[in-house]
Amino acid sequence: MSEPFDDIHQVEMAIKAAQKTVGSATMSMDPEQLDTATNAINDAKEQLNMAIQHQLDPDFIQYSQGLLDKLEHQVNEAKQ
Repeated sequence: MSEPFDDIHQVEMAIKAAQKTVGSATMSMDPEQLDTATNAINDAKEQLNMAIQHQLDPDFIQYSQGLLDKLEHQVNEAKQ
């Protein structure tokens, strides 16, 4: 019964970690930190994909995907 909550919590935590990592990486523009940020985004996407299997709230999923897309775009811009 607590599984959906756990999934939501895991996704939220993974996104927050990715946001912090992306913020640090884009401030420093260090290539290694940018790669770490990319990995954090991928980890968050993986958490989200696992949560999608549990048929969570579509609005939450859409919002989370939007955040991850923005983070990914930020890192890609910084890498150029």
